[in-house]
Amino acid sequence: MSRAGGDGMRPELEFWFEFASTYSYPAAMRVEGLCAAADVRLRWRPFLLGPIFVAQGWNDSPFNIYPAKGRYMWRDLERICVRERLPLRRPSQFPRNGLLAARVVCAAGDAAWLPAFVRAVYQANFADDRDIATPAVLADVLMRLGVTAEPLLAAAQSTEVKQLLRAQTEEAIRRGVFGAPAFTVGEELFWGNDRLTDAVAWASAPAERLG
Repeated sequence: MSRAGGDGMRPELEFWFEFASTYSYPAAMRVEGLCAAADVRLRWRPFLLGPIFVAQGWNDSPFNIYPAKGRYMWRDLERICVRERLPLRRPSQFPRNGLLAARVVCAAGDAAWLPAFVRAVYQANFADDRDIATPAVLADVLMRLGVTAEPLLAAAQSTEVKQLLRAQTEEAIRRGVFGAPAFTVGEELFWGNDRLTDAVAWASAPAERLG
């Protein structure tokens, strides 16, 4: 299995995230720095959990369907955010719809501001309790990054971008992704915020370790 990234030289890690996902929040805030320190190329891969949940027979987040699991998750997330020195405010609505934000990421391509946008959207949701489903909130996030919002929000509604996100979600499912956050290094799958460092280490390991 090849571990080369898109530049043909550096190993590559793909970060599969969903804006509604609680554990994707701390992962999104850490992944770029960890990859940079390990000289691993990072690809930001938004996808939607909805089709995966529907396939499991769920019409809501499992953290809402199973209250004990939900209580544990929120307390666990509090501990993680204290450790990582991240602000956390439990959203007044959970889960929030991250569809438009994910489409903006798809429309952005490889824009230099994209990682900062992803982090800012997560902070808006999980630290500031803002409704990231609304164009006004995303426009404000983009404006604060010095990005003109109107063309991106318009592009996010295009058939091409909608299909891109749909195809990316289908690719995630084909590659065995069943939750967020997930990380892939070639065909190797790592699931969960607590596997981020393992995924980065795997990406930067000697080629023989990857077979």
